Amino acid sequence: MTPSFIFYMDIIGTIAFAISGVMVAVRKDMDAFGINILALVTATGGGVIRDLLIGEIPPVMFRNPLYFIISVLTANLAFLFLYFNKGISKRNIASITEKLLFWFDTLGLAAFTVDGVSAGMQVGDQKSLFLVVFLGTITGVGGGIMRDILANEMPYIFVRHIYAIASILGALATGIFWPILGQNHAILIGFLLTILIRCLAAHYKWNLPHIRK
Repeated sequence: MTPSFIFYMDIIGTIAFAISGVMVAVRKDMDAFGINILALVTATGGGVIRDLLIGEIPPVMFRNPLYFIISVLTANLAFLFLYFNKGISKRNIASITEKLLFWFDTLGLAAFTVDGVSAGMQVGDQKSLFLVVFLGTITGVGGGIMRDILANEMPYIFVRHIYAIASILGALATGIFWPILGQNHAILIGFLLTILIRCLAAHYKWNLPHIRK
């Protein structure tokens, strides 16, 4: 797989998660600074955790400012769009942000899940399936967890629509098909599978069992 393919996945994930961070910040009535912080944390948090786990010190985002720039630029463009469209009712804003949050969160989850698997495949000579699935999952969900904690919300992965399970299964598929079909096809399969599971879970309201009081 050419480096550009992973690079494009990085960009898709960064933009998508930055926008999802903006949507949560808007819902929480944060100011422009809060919006930027939440977007940046969401877009880069999972990658930072992944890099620390595999010994990439300092993490990539601190060595390559591109991801910081894309996150902040995306956040401010989204902020300006919403700021200059104040005529939209709060009810419509809430509806729009909820829908955008789902779609951009799903895209970011899928892109960063396969990106994490790819990073795991570069670690050492022995390719452990457990390692690559774990790295794929933590890269996919890490930023969202940090976003929700900063926004004083229960992390999305613990309560809604098979979120982490989609990442785990997408990472697992990528890791399994990597040596069989090659990098490009494996990453595409994992990316699409993660999106498919998230969409089906949301449409059919699939959730893991709860203990209800």
